[in-house]
Amino acid sequence: MKNFAKKQFNHLKIHTQYSICEGAIKISNFSNHCKENKIKSAAITDSNNLFGVLDFSESLTKVGTQPIVGLLLNIKHDDIYGKVTLFAKTLEGYKNLISLSSKSYLDIKKDEIPHCTIDDLNKYSSGIIILSGCVDGFFGNLFKKNKVSYFENIFQSLQKNFKDNFYLEIQ
Repeated sequence: MKNFAKKQFNHLKIHTQYSICEGAIKISNFSNHCKENKIKSAAITDSNNLFGVLDFSESLTKVGTQPIVGLLLNIKHDDIYGKVTLFAKTLEGYKNLISLSSKSYLDIKKDEIPHCTIDDLNKYSSGIIILSGCVDGFFGNLFKKNKVSYFENIFQSLQKNFKDNFYLEIQ
């Protein structure tokens, strides 16, 4: 166990107080945790929003931790919803995350949950890393509803646009 304690661990899916009902950690508390544990980098991935990004980035930078900007975004295809994780790889990627987050709230019907479409993801793919999500994510929900052909088509579409920046998560 002594060697395990010396291993570097990077948090890639932090949900802060800005992910209502999903995360409760205050950014200042997490920043202190990073400082105490000498964490080299960590990612914020609040759901459908980037509200905490500035505070997160400033707080982590002050303690010597590299902030990684991301978000969990709902995707809708037909009647299937699910989340994927997105990270900004470049400044253009950050701007595309802003566009996607805004679009998820502004371009929906009154009774829908915030979401984007596959077309939106493909349109704003530049500078972004995408993770497929877990069993309860978008791709997992396609499998649960036996939409294997949708899975294959969407997977190929995203892989074409995101190239080496598309990662399939396995649980």
